[in-house]
Amino acid sequence: MLADCLHDLAALGPGSLPALLSAMFLAGLAGGAAHCSTMCAPFVLAQAAIGTGAGGGMLQRLAGAALVPYQAGRMLGYGLLGALAGLTAGLFTLGTGLRWGLGLLLLAAALLMAAQALPRLAGWLPALPAPRLPAALERHLGGLLAAPGGGRGVLLGLMLSALPCGLLYAALAAAAASGSALAGGLAMVAFVLGTIPALTGVALLGRLFGRRQGPLLRRVAGGIFALNAVVLAAMALRLFTIA
Repeated sequence: MLADCLHDLAALGPGSLPALLSAMFLAGLAGGAAHCSTMCAPFVLAQAAIGTGAGGGMLQRLAGAALVPYQAGRMLGYGLLGALAGLTAGLFTLGTGLRWGLGLLLLAAALLMAAQALPRLAGWLPALPAPRLPAALERHLGGLLAAPGGGRGVLLGLMLSALPCGLLYAALAAAAASGSALAGGLAMVAFVLGTIPALTGVALLGRLFGRRQGPLLRRVAGGIFALNAVVLAAMALRLFTIA
């Protein structure tokens, strides 16, 4: 049973994993522009101030804006969270035989994605915890931001992957619905890859990136979230029919 939860990539049915990974990547792309570029801006800008100084050339500036160690840490952290979520849901499903539980997770993810597209809907949902790190981690944050290169940058990204937010809960619900550690980890890696372009834009342009988004980009992001909600809900309904 544990082996199935670790490696099974077809718990949601044939062809569902590519659909899930695509939805997660698009969710990261939309969330990066509409959400992460604001919430994560202080951490990104603190690193960019070190890595993208005016004295360097364009290649150095682009390399600094990529924040490779930080992004690698985020990918590792979110991947581990996704793997844990997928493993937990898979063990529950195999242990109880209640495959429709995965469908409920997909519906929860769809609802949270829809809330990202329709802010009014978020008012009907239970209040989520404020995005704040545990006190034990916050004490080490300043030192890592002061010198975020190399392994310290990886540790910073890994640590900040514990920062809670509504978008993260939606992504984790979808990752858990995969029903396996491997698929859940891959789903969260796809999500992180989608957020990288926006965070790179913040590192290059600073606060100007946020101001340039404008209502058009926010509407596009909302449309992508709405599409994700439809895709995830359709996957849930399909799972209910074969459960």
